[in-house]
Amino acid sequence: MNRIYFLWGALACWAAGAGWGAPAIAPERSTVKIFTFSQQPVWDAPWRSGPLNRGTGTGFAVKGKKIMTNAHVVSWARQIVLKRFQDPQPYLARVKYIGHDCDLALLEVEDPRFFDGLEALELGDLPKVRSTVVTYGYPAGGEEISYTRGVVSRIEIQTYVHIGNRSLLAVQTDAAINPGNSGGPVIQDGQVVGVAFQGSQALENTGFFIPPPIIEHFLRDIEDGKYDGFPSPGVRINALHNPAYRRFLKLGPGASGARIDALVGMGEGEKLLQDDDVLLQAGPYAVGSDGTILFKENRIHVAGAFHEIQNGEKISLKIWRQGKEIEVQLPLKVYDRDLAAGNQFDVLPRYFVYGGLVFTPLSLDYLKTFGRNWSDEAGAELVYELFYRRQETPKEARPEPVVMAALLADPVNANFNVRGRVLVDKINGRKIDRLEDVARAFESRKEGQHTLEFLPKGSFECLDVAETEKANAAILKTYGVPKDRRL
Repeated sequence: MNRIYFLWGALACWAAGAGWGAPAIAPERSTVKIFTFSQQPVWDAPWRSGPLNRGTGTGFAVKGKKIMTNAHVVSWARQIVLKRFQDPQPYLARVKYIGHDCDLALLEVEDPRFFDGLEALELGDLPKVRSTVVTYGYPAGGEEISYTRGVVSRIEIQTYVHIGNRSLLAVQTDAAINPGNSGGPVIQDGQVVGVAFQGSQALENTGFFIPPPIIEHFLRDIEDGKYDGFPSPGVRINALHNPAYRRFLKLGPGASGARIDALVGMGEGEKLLQDDDVLLQAGPYAVGSDGTILFKENRIHVAGAFHEIQNGEKISLKIWRQGKEIEVQLPLKVYDRDLAAGNQFDVLPRYFVYGGLVFTPLSLDYLKTFGRNWSDEAGAELVYELFYRRQETPKEARPEPVVMAALLADPVNANFNVRGRVLVDKINGRKIDRLEDVARAFESRKEGQHTLEFLPKGSFECLDVAETEKANAAILKTYGVPKDRRL
């Protein structure tokens, strides 16, 4: 199995439409080293934080006295420290804007003297395949800046490892990109044509960088003072090669277009589009029968057309439906119902502890606490619930599946057979659709026994109401849980 990894690093760049300055004569003088001290939550004990980790990366100056960097460099950062080119003086910085879906962030520096004599680099165009680029950065924590030259070998839609469940345009190069390079500017003809951000353990001498169209989208997005993200059309698009199927849909010979296979429940999309619609054109781009478009001389997935649109804007689509061509103005919105299925950042995990039972939302971050082989260790039910149920049976999907993550041993729960890592189905007869339902279900019963039902095997357990109420405070104190909930 190919494993893609991201590289600790940072960059800085500013779009022409947002005020890029003149390119510096020497890009390295605008490139900075970033030190971070970060601390992530413990997802199966969500009231706790893990150890403090130290990382390094790269960044560079932009007009407006800002530094841009990869989001993964500064995620969960407790402190961010910058150093200029060949300058031993450290400067404190903080995150101003961050986009986890596109792995970009913009920093501001507390001391305005940091920018004295520091020039902003200019953003260039998407580089052509087979052209040469140079990556600037501080790999492996080195004190001196590193330069690596390489050739652009491929441009396509790639999964962005930082968030894990989003794919955007990326450029592949054979320039050596190592941990610490992340965010380093990729330069061609004195201009920034990309941001180094991840590599592949399965490929030698291969790195990936974020291209100008993605950087420009991020910078346009934050012009209103907040970052929304890359919107989605709310459809799944499949290739339409089968001649018989194309005749069934009344498409003429040689016609292009890919089939809309499913809708994912995003309001306007469900009203304007239908299953078996054929997408002929998205914005200015004709859609091939394989679901791709020709984008700046590169054949990429049609998703690239939607990535040019900002949240809330409309895109013009040409659709083939029941033997006729129609035009649809589709509003695009950021899709956030699957955030738990990707890596999460910025917001501490929610939890509820009662009678020593630890409840938390099912998420990828929680599943990864099972170890390297988490997909096997977690079991089919948890994996299906998180990743597949919403697509296959959306009407049955819970808005926020909840797991009993652990059991804090105490006499009140001593006879429990269920020890954790199970999906919560019902508590006191109430179906658990989200974490708040757990608290309401327990608080609604004042005497007798609490009943709990778990999936996948339908396990059934009970807690005595009076005994649990007496034990709660002592359990929290024993295990160092500061509060019984973060909802």
